[in-house]
Amino acid sequence: MEILESVKRLMLAGIGVPEKLKEIVDDLVKRGELSESQGAKLFKEWTDKAEKGTEDMGKAISDAVGKALERMNIPSKDEVEALRKEVKALQKKVKELGK
Repeated sequence: MEILESVKRLMLAGIGVPEKLKEIVDDLVKRGELSESQGAKLFKEWTDKAEKGTEDMGKAISDAVGKALERMNIPSKDEVEALRKEVKALQKKVKELGK
């Protein structure tokens, strides 16, 4: 999930969500429409919602990529690793038989 977390952070930073939300909340506090604590609470709620949306988008992207790879019949990392182990075991047996 490390890659998805990186993508999520890049997307949030790339579209400037945290900065823009902070500007909006600061403006509301400055105009007296929100107290400092209400502003902090609102900022937390909005950033949580933005992160949730990004997580959902990341999951959708991951699912789509997984399905595309499956349709292209590309083996998964686990399948490649299983084959690698099997090849090593076979190489060992061939080496033993050659002695």
